[in-house]
Amino acid sequence: MTINRANVSAIAEDLYVWLPPKRGWGLANCGLLASETTALWIDTPYDPSLAGEFLAASRRLLPTGVEIDRVVVTHANGDHLWGAGVLPDAEVIATREALDHIHWEPSPQQQHALIANSDPDSPLGGYLREHFGVFDWSETEAVHPDTVFTGELEIKVGRYPVQITSLPAAHTGGDLMVHLPHQRAVFTGDVIFSSTPEQPGDHPSHWAGPLANVIGACEQALATGAEIFVPGHGPVLDRDGVRQHIGYLDYVRERAHALHGAGIPALDAARRVIAEQRHPELGLPERLVLTVAAEYRHLDGSAKPGILESMGQVALVARELAEEAARVPRPRSGRN
Repeated sequence: MTINRANVSAIAEDLYVWLPPKRGWGLANCGLLASETTALWIDTPYDPSLAGEFLAASRRLLPTGVEIDRVVVTHANGDHLWGAGVLPDAEVIATREALDHIHWEPSPQQQHALIANSDPDSPLGGYLREHFGVFDWSETEAVHPDTVFTGELEIKVGRYPVQITSLPAAHTGGDLMVHLPHQRAVFTGDVIFSSTPEQPGDHPSHWAGPLANVIGACEQALATGAEIFVPGHGPVLDRDGVRQHIGYLDYVRERAHALHGAGIPALDAARRVIAEQRHPELGLPERLVLTVAAEYRHLDGSAKPGILESMGQVALVARELAEEAARVPRPRSGRN
């Protein structure tokens, strides 16, 4: 996989989004709020190369002498946090609960070594290399927030208010959303993985849940009255787009609860939901393994596994899907 130059677009007054041109693991959206005196990033790209690209694009949009001096991180997955290392003097802001997720994930250098040394013939090793091998964290130091909070935090970027709200455990245990009332915009982080007919996205991967909290976070974003919603991944949405995503979440939640009630193990339940192909336009269907497993844990009180165990199941299902697709004969083209 190669990553082409991302697109930086203005979506409101002094507000810009950095949108990766592809879908896939690790390609998160980022925001820039500029003013005449200071500037703010909302989330960061995954590795130093992509973060440097976003930084160069950001600086071209800022007045002379203005620096990006704060970074708000919607959650602690590396693809939203680790790029903050290119701004060593900036204040990094996250929820207090995000600290637990930072310790649960491998560090950047640990993840780099894991991918480089994995067995490419094993399901997990092959999957990690295919989807994460393009990133380079060999010299990336772990990023830790400078400011953590719970509840509400309001800051200003020049004359613009920025309202930051911590969320109940949803995508991770330490999510937040960023509301920019002047711009009528909300950055939702990964409580939304968006998709549109013009730009199909991927299935969400939720590590914490329950899905009721993810749905609640989407409804909380709508309750701000905003008109522009920047998801963690995928195209920018309007209010109808957020409602459609809630419909997707409702479907997955209903199926997970029904299958759990029928005594179907979590991994087999995810396989069944994938086989229903309710959303064939979405990529990475194997990520439903993570979301269904998280929902099951809230239903039966089972323990949260390690990240490699979770990703191992994702990789196994991805290989099963690839093998199944290879067995399906391609239709022969007829002659005129």
